[in-house]
Amino acid sequence: MKNFITKKRTITAASILLMLALWKLLAVLFNSPFIIPPPEATFLAVIHIFTEPEFLAVAGSTVLRGLAGFLVSAVLGLFTGILAGISPGFNTFITPLLVTVRSVPVISLILLALIWFETGTVPVFIAFLTMFPFICTNVSDGIRNVDRGLLEMARFYRVDKGRILTAVYIPAIMPFIVSGASSAMGIGWRAIIIGEVLSQPEFGIGTKMQTAQTFLNVEAVIAWTLIAVLISFVFEKLIRWGEHNLIRWRTEL
Repeated sequence: MKNFITKKRTITAASILLMLALWKLLAVLFNSPFIIPPPEATFLAVIHIFTEPEFLAVAGSTVLRGLAGFLVSAVLGLFTGILAGISPGFNTFITPLLVTVRSVPVISLILLALIWFETGTVPVFIAFLTMFPFICTNVSDGIRNVDRGLLEMARFYRVDKGRILTAVYIPAIMPFIVSGASSAMGIGWRAIIIGEVLSQPEFGIGTKMQTAQTFLNVEAVIAWTLIAVLISFVFEKLIRWGEHNLIRWRTEL
């Protein structure tokens, strides 16, 4: 029991309780479910959403779009980031592109995507453009962070290239990859849902939020927001779990 109740968990619980207390206080002060519904009503709305027949189709569609955007971003980001990390010329070439993509407002990208693509493809495209710069930049920084002394020593002793990869490169770039993936997923989910709000695919959390807003159903808007936060939290935990297992696998080699 003592191991479970740690200082970190106590502080986290206190922070959550404080937010709920402020939420409840604001709900009492405004005294209108059309402005700020009470937390208990919102949590009941979340439970109701979970029991809806189409919940899995709605949440699953958003998750699949997020995964599609993330996988494309991860593959291209890793490839491009490695090239940028080992080639200063290519890094100089691609930096303006990354800066431009990061600087363009998401709403501008969505409006253009609405012209170019079908409604279901718009969130995936936006997710890719949002996540790709984070992953590419972090991988590139990780490659440049590799200890050159270790690489020279490994080459001098003719260490197997596979061993160099697992013992030198992976430990050096793994924190950068995890940080980039975590940041990409965090901002990517927001971009996906914004894309769904504007593109209105048949199934999607953003579509449901827009419909709820149209009917002034604030409880449902906040409930779907909480579900989106939960999904983002789960995927961030999965990324951390993957990092932990990869590091453990490396140490067992």
